Amino acid sequence: MDWDDLRIFLAVADAGSVRGAATRLGVSHSTVSRRIDGFEKELGVRLFDRLSAGYTLTPAGDDIVGLGTSVSTTIDEIERRIVGQDSRLTGEIRVTAPDLLACSLLMPDIEAFNRRYPEIGIELSVSYVPVDLRRREADVAIRITDTPPEHLVGRRLGRYASAIYVSNGYAAEHDLDDHSTLHWIGWNDLNRFPEWVRESAFPNVPTRGRFPNAMVQLAAARAGLGLAMIPCFMGDPDPALVRVVPEPSLPDHEIWILTHPDLRDTSRIRAFMRHIADCFARRRDLLSGEAPS
Repeated sequence: MDWDDLRIFLAVADAGSVRGAATRLGVSHSTVSRRIDGFEKELGVRLFDRLSAGYTLTPAGDDIVGLGTSVSTTIDEIERRIVGQDSRLTGEIRVTAPDLLACSLLMPDIEAFNRRYPEIGIELSVSYVPVDLRRREADVAIRITDTPPEHLVGRRLGRYASAIYVSNGYAAEHDLDDHSTLHWIGWNDLNRFPEWVRESAFPNVPTRGRFPNAMVQLAAARAGLGLAMIPCFMGDPDPALVRVVPEPSLPDHEIWILTHPDLRDTSRIRAFMRHIADCFARRRDLLSGEAPS
């Protein structure tokens, strides 16, 4: 039996769909489907009923979940403890982070880390879905959260603020003091005047459209779709945007870098977490919105 097949089976059972498992594992939809089909063929039993609403465990699949979870937990613990004893500055580090951090902040940091530690490889998984570090779905998680999980260890990298931005073209074509001509770029709110709008400097400006992703918000703002509430570390360095209100707006959020306790003394992981923390410390003004550039 291939233990990777068991991991994929457990991920599908937990997610209830091939697509959800693929997102969680950072692999393609077709890979998950192929591995599940092969796993069932190897065992000679159907593990899931394929329904329009998702994958439902058969009685045989339900039996395997209990046993498989115990086996998987034991294997994960063995792997963590082995890796945790590694004192070499070589090997791979699996990192997970949301796209707005990966694209707007982390790439220069990873490049600098690669130059300093050429024998360490970084595998970056971009996802907003929290992965399970206990199952070694990642070694290090960089998360936007004010309440990091208690079973993980790490440090707070900083707190970031957001502000209101428009494109240079939008600012030139609209009188920003005449709110009747303006629109917010909506996030994922059904109400045209959600709470974050009512608490902003433009409380009477309605949202238009739904763009529920920070990178998409950035692209929409650059295209001139309207006012955007985005993190200062994304908006301030962008020459195509102008900050409308000098002061950063609330809410702001914390960024944490985390790992499993079994891995915190691993030399390459300790070096990576220290490197990222140092890089974020140098960007404190950019994160807080105090130094627009």
